[in-house]
Amino acid sequence: MHITADRDQCVGAGQCVLAAPAVFDQDDDGLVAPLTVDPAEGDQPAVRQAVNLCPSLAIRTDKE
Repeated sequence: MHITADRDQCVGAGQCVLAAPAVFDQDDDGLVAPLTVDPAEGDQPAVRQAVNLCPSLAIRTDKE
């Protein structure tokens, strides 16, 4: 799995951080700041939840 985060589309809701705190953080402006773009297999269910919860659809994943 590979994560793409569109910071221009992010509205800073923070749902990604709540769903997957090991993978996502927010910068000083409150925008998504992935801690990794290739999450460990154990974090992937939380990443999928974060993608589904993102109100601005700023996070996408694709399988490699």
